Amino acid sequence: MEAFLVATGIVALAEMGDKTQLLSLVLAARFRKPWPIVLGIFAATVVNHALAGAVGAWVTGVLGPNVLRWILGISFIAMAIWMLIPDKLDEDDAPKSISKFGVFGTTLVAFFLAEMGDKTQIATVMLAARFTHDYLWVVIGTTLGMMLANAPVVWLGERIVRKVPIKLVHSISAVIFLVLGVAALIGWGA
Repeated sequence: MEAFLVATGIVALAEMGDKTQLLSLVLAARFRKPWPIVLGIFAATVVNHALAGAVGAWVTGVLGPNVLRWILGISFIAMAIWMLIPDKLDEDDAPKSISKFGVFGTTLVAFFLAEMGDKTQIATVMLAARFTHDYLWVVIGTTLGMMLANAPVVWLGERIVRKVPIKLVHSISAVIFLVLGVAALIGWGA
């Protein structure tokens, strides 16, 4: 249960103001079809985070616990710093038109590609490595966190984005990542 709750909270906070959340806003404004967009985000996230979680679980098997502890600690601290850097959506990330697969397919592909190497994908790898035996709960939690951050943006758009204090959310996320990093380095919860 800890893996699920930690993964959900971290990813929901990390996703606030992230480029994939901005992509959700662009898709909602461009296509005005919330259900296929939300379903596309969900499908892309499940596949992307399942792969990321598998990488995290694999890394755990390859590296010894002491090496992994240092890698995770440093990675979580690096993620804390990264959380303080504002994200932006590149024009190339936003789809120009609907593909032959419709709004769902366009969202699925655009969101999957935008998530590659993104904060939340990397967090999923790290969390799956940290909670090795709870890999499935990590993926379920990170997926729920993504949906908690993105679905309201699709339905409520700019209204919700303007009301959320992104800097405060990013600062809270940074503190959580920092605490996880320090905890990993000193061996808490190992």
